[in-house]
Amino acid sequence: MKTWRLVFIGVGGQGNLLASRLLGEASLSCGIPAVVSEIHGMAQRGGIVESAVLMGGVTSPIVSSGEADVLVGFEPVETVRSLGKCNRDTLIITNTRPLPPFTVSVGQGKYPPVDELMALIRKRTDRLIMLDGNRLAEEAGNALSLNMVMLGALIGSGAVPIEAGSMKKVISDTTKKVFLESNLKAFDLGMQNA
Repeated sequence: MKTWRLVFIGVGGQGNLLASRLLGEASLSCGIPAVVSEIHGMAQRGGIVESAVLMGGVTSPIVSSGEADVLVGFEPVETVRSLGKCNRDTLIITNTRPLPPFTVSVGQGKYPPVDELMALIRKRTDRLIMLDGNRLAEEAGNALSLNMVMLGALIGSGAVPIEAGSMKKVISDTTKKVFLESNLKAFDLGMQNA
């Protein structure tokens, strides 16, 4: 059975753990074995949060250096920090809107220009999708639905064997009713912009 190795990377509070869990559930609902793992780091203090979804014929939850088939980056600097997981054929889907760390906010650091970050990413892969996921989440009516935008972009890319209907069913089954409409709209916007 074919294997897909995906890495989700972001900052605490962006929802990448939920996105990876939902993808794992959608994979299982389609009859594709899946293993989901997560590394929380300093998530509650705005630190890095990494998760992996391995689909298909795999039993280990680890994505080693250069092994990722897809990297989904919720924050530009974190996407750059995770480039070691990628190779030339890795599809990188990255949000272009920065979420500067606390040290930048208090003047103890400087956030690099986003165009320089995107140039570094372009040097690493031949397959890149860049989008302002935060803008799309706001357009969907819920600024916290960045994770749904990024899931939509992933499904819209065709990089995994999960159809939009299957993913939307999992989202619908697990989302609180008050957020369902905006989450589905965010997912659709991510798909369209991929």
